[in-house]
Amino acid sequence: MKELKKQYESAKKDSIQFMKNGQIAAYLNALIAMNNYKRMMLAVVAN
Repeated sequence: MKELKKQYESAKKDSIQFMKNGQIAAYLNALIAMNNYKRMMLAVVAN
């Protein structure tokens, strides 16, 4: 669970940086990664 949180926060930082730099494709990919990590965290909590 801790590792998923670290990966989520890392993707969040990356997405913010990509948005500031105007890198739209990379920003959207980071958002997708954040969504995947959030889903995995919810699955871990549910089990």
